[in-house]
Amino acid sequence: MERASQLQPVGSPCTDVCRLDKTTGYCEGCFRSREEIKAWKTLPDADKLSLFPALLDRKAAA
Repeated sequence: MERASQLQPVGSPCTDVCRLDKTTGYCEGCFRSREEIKAWKTLPDADKLSLFPALLDRKAAA
């Protein structure tokens, strides 16, 4: 079996809060920008994974 077929798709960081902060422009639940939220479904998994460190940084700064 190929390794790629064994991998799970990257899940969404959405927490169902879905409110954009007026100051930062980031969602108050998942800390993604409006553009990142819109693009999520079409982003390759590698791009999704590369966003998680930034999301954690944004959360820590909130």
